Amino acid sequence: MKLGMPINYAGDFRETIDNLADFERVGVDRVTVPEAYSFDAVSQLGYIAARTEKMELQTGILPMFSRTPTNLAMTAAGLDYISGGRAILGIGASGPQVIEGFHGVPYNAPLGRAREHVEICRKVWRREPVAFDGKYYHLPLDAEHGGSGLGKALKIINHPVRDRIPMLLAAIGPKNTELAAELFEEFQPFLFHPEHVGAAFGEALAAGKAKRSPDLPPLSIVVNATALITDDAEQIENATQLVRHHYALYIGGMGARGKNFYNTLVVRYGYADEAKLIQDLYLDGKKAEAAAAIPQELIDSTVLIGPKSKVAEQVEAFRGAGVGCLLAAPAAGTHVERVEDMEILRELIG
Repeated sequence: MKLGMPINYAGDFRETIDNLADFERVGVDRVTVPEAYSFDAVSQLGYIAARTEKMELQTGILPMFSRTPTNLAMTAAGLDYISGGRAILGIGASGPQVIEGFHGVPYNAPLGRAREHVEICRKVWRREPVAFDGKYYHLPLDAEHGGSGLGKALKIINHPVRDRIPMLLAAIGPKNTELAAELFEEFQPFLFHPEHVGAAFGEALAAGKAKRSPDLPPLSIVVNATALITDDAEQIENATQLVRHHYALYIGGMGARGKNFYNTLVVRYGYADEAKLIQDLYLDGKKAEAAAAIPQELIDSTVLIGPKSKVAEQVEAFRGAGVGCLLAAPAAGTHVERVEDMEILRELIG
């Protein structure tokens, strides 16, 4: 199991990256930069590539709708080139609020588009002429599909460092999970509960793996988890409260009633009544009450907070559920403490 960590949206970026060398020194294998509708992730990862030596560099997550498949392929190939083969292309569908609200493009057919993205990206990296006639993307774009008819099937000019850059799909719905297990090297769910992985994802993962090419490596599950290793009850409580409010935002506020993927996931975990209550409270403006309604068991099973012995048990729970990369977000108050916690996690992971 690899140990990774996310970089936050906010803060002094240069100071954050200056500190990143300390995390690389204690054995952090991967860094991931989010995008959403903040600063773009790629320019930040390019800077990180120049300041690190061994860390994998994961986009986390580039929305498919805001870039063409060939643009994503070029971007990943460029990041792989400047980092000496350390890029991981993480993509996802995001949601209509961001895609239509911020990017102004229709949010449609995320499943079909993801499938076509994979095929086109890998075609680019193999330096094949990019000729593709799918349901959603047509290369070259011919007159029948709105083009001038002058386009040519081109291949990327440079020689990519790798002809298959690992691709990761962020997904929590059954169909997207199945697609990740069929076509992608990595699968990144959200709010990953290792004890309920079978109920939430098992059928979809099995269906996807049954169609998986033998040319692909075994599917790796990538999981985010807040990390704080301490015996201090007050620090544990403070970190837990931050997690509560973070989870309430997603379970209660990300999307409308009946169209919240995270709420639906928590229902699949067995928290149907709690999920409804959290959403009702959050959408009624009662955010503190929504956070208080997050089940403690859900928090305990999805984070790495507490004494070393408890965190060690949770690491093994993640390992037993098939997690291949643990993206731990250190929550200690100082940089020194955060590095110490990641060093302990490196020891626990082995």
